Amino acid sequence: MRLDNRTVGKLTRPPGKIDHIEWDDDLTGFGFRLRAADHGRKTRRSWIAQYRAKGRTRRVLIGSAETLTAEQARAQAKKILAQVALGNDPQAAKQTARLKGAHTLRSVAEDYLAARKAELRPASYRVTALYLTGGAYFGPLHTTAIGEITRADIAARLRTIAKASGTVTASRARSALSTLFAWAMGEGLVEANPTIGTNRPADPTPRDRVLSDAEIAAIWTEAGDGDYGKIVRLLLLTGARRQEIGGLRWSELDLDKGLWALPKERAKNGRALLLPLPQMALDIIAMMLERVGRDHLFGARAASGFTHWGLSKSELDQRLAGKVAEWKLHDLRRTAATRMADLGVQPHVIEAVLNHYGGFRAGVSGTYNRSPYEREMRAALALWADHIATITNGGERKVLAFPQDRA
Repeated sequence: MRLDNRTVGKLTRPPGKIDHIEWDDDLTGFGFRLRAADHGRKTRRSWIAQYRAKGRTRRVLIGSAETLTAEQARAQAKKILAQVALGNDPQAAKQTARLKGAHTLRSVAEDYLAARKAELRPASYRVTALYLTGGAYFGPLHTTAIGEITRADIAARLRTIAKASGTVTASRARSALSTLFAWAMGEGLVEANPTIGTNRPADPTPRDRVLSDAEIAAIWTEAGDGDYGKIVRLLLLTGARRQEIGGLRWSELDLDKGLWALPKERAKNGRALLLPLPQMALDIIAMMLERVGRDHLFGARAASGFTHWGLSKSELDQRLAGKVAEWKLHDLRRTAATRMADLGVQPHVIEAVLNHYGGFRAGVSGTYNRSPYEREMRAALALWADHIATITNGGERKVLAFPQDRA
């Protein structure tokens, strides 16, 4: 028969059959399907197209007979069968599109994070996960198939992020997304990285804030004797990074020798550091009480160190009102490095204290000269601590500045 609205209206499912197809006599491969539903109490009626491709029989659902007329279904069947005649496989293409649609940005991000978790430091993993799965960053794209995300989509999100959180955050979010797309390309999930070509958010001018003696004294005095105050003072004394001191562990300390062994897993550059601690730092640590079952010096949770950074900084800033303005904790690290240089400490010793591997310690010099400069670091930090003691207590200097080389 020729399938049309009149003929299919008379068709019923043969007794005992749950699935039956009537084929059109005029268009080979065009059919009308009657299939049992609701435990046989109902019959679903739909239009289909059937063909063979690569030695396999393929069947494509055109649509329900309740929404498509016979002529509409026939026209669609002709298009499908024409694609087959040209060597295409419409059903395979449909399945591929469905599979790609299942790979949303959110699902791919979760797979990527799971694959990279063992490689990333815990802090880096948390930040990367925040950028890729946090709703404030690429949230509106999370349900979009990763292969359908365009350069314009990403550029629009970067503008929004920059406006809400600043260009630094937007730049870091862009970097995290670009790395994700590069990984997805390697997994065969996308053909290109649409992040490439988007405008990179402008990096702000690097900070050059170095605290004066009066500001150092004010911060030292107002920091207090709580966990945060001790952290601030240790940051100033050692030039260490915030998370390195905030996550300080008893197992990293040799108090008898006055040494702190920062493991590579907690160092930003992945390099371990053996840092001699000045007596003022050891005195601060001696004020801490070891707690049973807890290795961290600071913080209250067993699995991590200090975490109340924002609130504690705000409270300290209130106490410093009118004395120190527009400063950040990282300025303490820059201040320690700069002021040690002012006291005559050599650049390569300052780099060793900061655990930096640029400048003197990079290239051939760093390859062949493997000295840890422990003695020099100890003297430099003692000199710096003495300077801090002088400006905070008004006492006399006990350690002389390093002598300057004279030509």
